Amino acid sequence: MAYISKINIINYKSIDETSLDFCQKINCFVGKNGVGKTNLLDSIYYLSFCKSHTNSIDTQNIKHNADFMMLQGFFQTNIGEEEIYCGIKRRQKKVFKRNKVSYTKLSDHIGLIPVVLISPNDIELIWGGSEERRRFMDMIISQYDKNYLQSLINYNNILLQRNKMLKDEVFDKDLMDICELQLDQYGQYIYQQRVKFIEKFTPVFNQYYEYISGGNEYVSFSYISQLHEINLKEKLEQTRQRDILIGYTTHGTHKDDLEMMIGEYPIKRVGSQGQNKTYLTSLKLAQFDFIKEINGEKPILLLDDIFDKLDDLRVEKIISLVSDNKFGQIFISDTNVDRLSKILKEMNQPYKIFKITNNKIETI
Repeated sequence: MAYISKINIINYKSIDETSLDFCQKINCFVGKNGVGKTNLLDSIYYLSFCKSHTNSIDTQNIKHNADFMMLQGFFQTNIGEEEIYCGIKRRQKKVFKRNKVSYTKLSDHIGLIPVVLISPNDIELIWGGSEERRRFMDMIISQYDKNYLQSLINYNNILLQRNKMLKDEVFDKDLMDICELQLDQYGQYIYQQRVKFIEKFTPVFNQYYEYISGGNEYVSFSYISQLHEINLKEKLEQTRQRDILIGYTTHGTHKDDLEMMIGEYPIKRVGSQGQNKTYLTSLKLAQFDFIKEINGEKPILLLDDIFDKLDDLRVEKIISLVSDNKFGQIFISDTNVDRLSKILKEMNQPYKIFKITNNKIETI
């Protein structure tokens, strides 16, 4: 089981400087909105994924009026303790180290410290475009299939090349044929891996939703792809002239999507706030199970402000669920300290509560 025992933070977003020792099981950050609870969770996410979940521009994560930021985490994994360090100075390259040795490629770090984050931004999986839902699939599959990640990179590079030729309208036909052949090869691999992923992922998702909702609602999601019915290379050849007029490639795995339903209708049309949160939480808990099965290690679970708009019964069900020994270390941010304390006291698990007020953090 991977867990973080200690973190040191300097000038990260709203956080001046802090050093926190964590419980191996449940850790809670409580306080009013805007006091920095999400930034604390994001610092742990950063040490896993080499980037912030909320801001992809590294220098913008440095505290205002500071010249640098530093994150240092001490993780216990199935191969021993790992010290992960990140330092960023303005106008300089980011430094990311594992046990005091700098990475040559940040991609080599991804997967070492498995983390699953559930946050309000996940609503984009429902309300956002198809790109958000493809990214969700791709992020999970890429953590256990390096060939998939490389296929995605190759596919996207070739797609850019074909789109450029389409916009120029003057191109070498042989080069276009080669592009379309490669798009078909990489696209087929991406498609097949997504199909396998959805087949394994769906029943786990359904079980979580049924448990949290009490079994009173029927939900589903399905993989939508043009490749269900077409041979991509042939279709690209057939639509080449149309694509030239439009200026971009209209068929391929970059058009795939996930259809999310509650009952017979799309959840984004009829789902309540509570149903949306239950749906998203179930998706992310299924993601946890999937990564655990593949990696053989329990990811760290970050629950960022997911209890707002949920009734007390659903909150208790989620906390009871993640407190089970099938889950590892958990971090929770919430505004309702009384409700959280009451539920945690009834669980037979060790926990720590950190209260945050005016940039001050104390254990209660």
